Amino acid sequence: MPRKPNNLIRACLALTTTTALTSLALVQTGEAGATASEVVSPGALTPDHSITLITGDRVSVDAKGKVVGVRRAEGREHVPFQVRTVRGHTLVVPTDAAALVASGRIDQRLFDITELNKTANRADQHDGVKVIIGFKGTASAARKDVRDAATVRRTLKSLDADAVRAPKQDPGRLWKAVTEGDKAAPGVAHVWLDAVRKASDDKSGPQIGAPTAWKAGYTGKGVRIAVLDTGVDYHHPDLKHQVIASKNFTDSPDADDHYGHGTHAASIAAGTGAQSGGKYAGVAPGAKILNGKVLGDDGSGDDSAIIAGMDWAAEQGADIVNLSLGGADYPGIDPLEAEVDKLSEERGILFAVASGNEGNLGPNSSTGTVGSPGSAPDALTVGAVDGKDRIADFSSTGPVYDGSVKPDVTAPGVDITAAAAPGSILDQEVGEKPAGYLTISGTSMATPHVAGAAAILKQEHPDWGYAQLKAVLMGSAKAGDYTPYQQGTGRVAVDKAIKQTVFAEQPSLAYGVQQWPHTDDSPVTKQLTYRNTGTTDLTLKLSSTSVDPDGKKAPAGFFTLGAGSVTVPAGGTASVGVTVHTKLGAATGPYAGYVVATGGGQTVRSTMGVQREPQSYNVTLQYRNRPGQTSTHLTSLTAFEGLGSGDEYDSQTSDDTVTMRVPKGTYILDSVSLKDVTSDAGGIDWLSRPSLKVDKDVSVTIDLNTTKASDITVPNASATQVAAGIGYASASLSTDFSVYATSFADLRIAHLGPAVQGLSETWTGQWEQGANAEYDVLTGADVTTFKPLTKHYKASELATIKANLGSPAPNRTGAVTLSGETEYGITLIEPITQRLPGTRTLHVSGGNSVAWALSFDQYGPKPDEFGYPVGVAHYIDGDMRIYQGGRTYTTTFDNAMFAPMLNSDYGLYREGNAITGLVPLVADGDGHAGSSDFSSVRTTLYRNGRKIGATTDPLFGQKPFTVPSAKASYRLTTTVTRSPDVARVSSRIDAAWTFTSKKTSDVTDLPTSVLRIAAHTDLTGHAPARRKVTAPVTVQGSAAGRNLKALAVYVSYDDGKHWTKTVVSHGHITYKNPAKRKSISFRYTITDKKGNTSAVTIHDAYFGK
Repeated sequence: MPRKPNNLIRACLALTTTTALTSLALVQTGEAGATASEVVSPGALTPDHSITLITGDRVSVDAKGKVVGVRRAEGREHVPFQVRTVRGHTLVVPTDAAALVASGRIDQRLFDITELNKTANRADQHDGVKVIIGFKGTASAARKDVRDAATVRRTLKSLDADAVRAPKQDPGRLWKAVTEGDKAAPGVAHVWLDAVRKASDDKSGPQIGAPTAWKAGYTGKGVRIAVLDTGVDYHHPDLKHQVIASKNFTDSPDADDHYGHGTHAASIAAGTGAQSGGKYAGVAPGAKILNGKVLGDDGSGDDSAIIAGMDWAAEQGADIVNLSLGGADYPGIDPLEAEVDKLSEERGILFAVASGNEGNLGPNSSTGTVGSPGSAPDALTVGAVDGKDRIADFSSTGPVYDGSVKPDVTAPGVDITAAAAPGSILDQEVGEKPAGYLTISGTSMATPHVAGAAAILKQEHPDWGYAQLKAVLMGSAKAGDYTPYQQGTGRVAVDKAIKQTVFAEQPSLAYGVQQWPHTDDSPVTKQLTYRNTGTTDLTLKLSSTSVDPDGKKAPAGFFTLGAGSVTVPAGGTASVGVTVHTKLGAATGPYAGYVVATGGGQTVRSTMGVQREPQSYNVTLQYRNRPGQTSTHLTSLTAFEGLGSGDEYDSQTSDDTVTMRVPKGTYILDSVSLKDVTSDAGGIDWLSRPSLKVDKDVSVTIDLNTTKASDITVPNASATQVAAGIGYASASLSTDFSVYATSFADLRIAHLGPAVQGLSETWTGQWEQGANAEYDVLTGADVTTFKPLTKHYKASELATIKANLGSPAPNRTGAVTLSGETEYGITLIEPITQRLPGTRTLHVSGGNSVAWALSFDQYGPKPDEFGYPVGVAHYIDGDMRIYQGGRTYTTTFDNAMFAPMLNSDYGLYREGNAITGLVPLVADGDGHAGSSDFSSVRTTLYRNGRKIGATTDPLFGQKPFTVPSAKASYRLTTTVTRSPDVARVSSRIDAAWTFTSKKTSDVTDLPTSVLRIAAHTDLTGHAPARRKVTAPVTVQGSAAGRNLKALAVYVSYDDGKHWTKTVVSHGHITYKNPAKRKSISFRYTITDKKGNTSAVTIHDAYFGK
């Protein structure tokens, strides 16, 4: 969604997804003349929203994506968890999941908060955790357990998998179905995140030789190309006779293309060019299109939809599948990669896949950017070039994680003109020129060029499968002045491909990783086999070139050929050995090269790649358990200096010894050992060596008998500890580690190795005192060794916050969440549920070294079926505040009247041609921004009196309206209602804003206003009946201050049947409270000096008593 320049505007995609406005300062009582709490960091560390893990545990995340809280699921209160940040990705991993993640059986992305917090993933997972469960064997019991625990969205037969959505309120039930302790349940092979993929956003046919193929009679006739994308506009003249089948796999209403990407791709592959008189014909205009809509109207879709589309394409007899889409690649095999390889090998389908638009990192970078599923070995992965065959700066490059060469080929992908889907998002954003066509760039545009080329080749050779098609398209490609990791074999040349009678059966040779030291490396030889489909023998002259990791010429003899030529018999094969001599290299990293075979007027190009392992050593870990105890050891080595800087190496074992191989460097060694990974009942032994130099083989003893627990207490001995956490970080790293358990007694720690400089440590604890009070402490220090802390807090060191908690519906429960921060680290404190209305007393660490922020959740009338409270309203005091020890402060949450609120972080805004709103429609009476469950929502936008569209977005920023560029008059209306189970006050809000607007170059506030009325009510939304009231009012937004032209405020005592105008004077209005058990409603209109208007009605604002 659009973002404000200050990055505080966010898509609010769940109930607990509202950022705090600057709220009223807390009132301090006690010491005479004392000041209010000091705001030290507006908005920081406020829980902005929560992310539910597959285990059912919920992770609170602030506006910047930082983890600020973890609430363990019902029945998992004693499962410890680790929080660690590596390479900018924060993982929250419960200990009972760690072994499965380390083994690859459970997708690490399911615990990667940075990945799950991406806007697309948050939106996709909003209604419940979506995963793909792969089965093995008969798996009937496992499949039944999974289907009992979750909703099956799709059955993916080719992978023997189910795509399921776990219940939103209890995904932990699915976790129990797929695991047994720290192992996968019998019959469960994999659990993958059902991740979100996106579309990888003129006369290009001649560039790859298509007209030559057409003249030879090859247009792709009889070949089926499945375009799995955003849909295809089959009404377009270029495509109306091309699409022979369509199916929608998304949540969008139909298989039509409302985004515009799929139509463009289909047109490049097989458009007829009818509307342009053939000028913009696709590469294979004789082919037919299978339209599989796997990406929704926003250009994104989940893995399971794409896999279902691939299965459907296979069932429909697709010869070629075009995948102009992708996402980030990670180590291991993800479900899309598995599906591409499986259908390629079992069905012979060629998958042309975009490499991605993440850019070129250099001639031979050791870190590639090729996305998934382009990373699948069997995919024909496509990079992009411009009209002069220069690599596009956005085109993703290799190597992939296993060191293989990707992309395989390139094709035109810069400024490509093809069919437009009228009225689609791309059509509106880019514009048609000429009519019916638009021009865009990306590997998405390059890929259908290759799909079309493959269709032409398939027509010529109908008996060929994916392997032959891929081999010939790669072998006949035109060379460019780039390395294999940038271009594969080169730019596809279909005019050469149709004449090719000889090709390499394995067009890319992968030699994997050759282990250091390289002084004793033995040569490794692979056979390059050529097949001759012609009728005469063919002699090929062979040559090779190669480059080192810096893109310079590799040492002589690094890659060698077993012969200078080879004769391939007609209808037969001949092989030549290609040998890599990694002993000869100097630099470490990826080496790549070409083998070029020429003869009989043909050229066959092949690639080869090898990873020359950097200087690496073995780290042997020797564990010493406590007497009579067997423990599971979760150990990681994270490099912060040296060759592997930023990389993490993990081990999980119950053995006494384990060996890990890592590049030369300096590492953090972090080891957590548990008697039972599902509980901290047996205690946790956490040992860390913050600096381990690895410049030779190293052995480290991890003795669990050396650990000791911290001794931290609060003034009230009867308080029960419910949470304890310890974390550490280094000033020289962007890496930090923490472990959380039930009490400090359960969390034993010890330092390994010598003392280090620049280390800091944080200790945080939570104690419960009765039903309405708690103690929350946080402290940190610069340390030189990782060690336990002894600290006994005095009452004078703690500040007291009395939080008054409203309840706009009777007999409710709720919870306050605290977020604390020091210069050393933060708290992850779990909220404690209590009855409402009421007061919660929070005793917190006081003083200038600790700052705190509060938020509040009101729960619904009933927990879910597993006892977990269901949130229905959420309010935030988002500022980090300092509280002084020995003093008392008060604040109020969830009190009337609830009404819309605006400030610099909230409002209606426009970015380009997208208009959206992020407005807290039910901010509470104390000015806390809030969200709520709504029983109905309707938001509608009008342009010059004509309806543009309507959504069910309650101005949470979820669904922007796309509008024309020209200046126009707009009217945006929204109506939301709340159930009495949520709130009996402010039961309905009607709002309407009028303004003028035109296309903007950046995020721009639209001129809108609201009125805040400071009614004085109790915690249930009642005020003394019939009492005359003079209430302060404040205009917020474009009409604030001297920009106000007109303001009128009305009250009604019969829910809007009759209205009485109030007198507005000197920032106040005067009226009478409603009669006992009756409600009062407010209506106001505002006009600013530029003529923009606002009209808001608040029904049942509060009641009389």
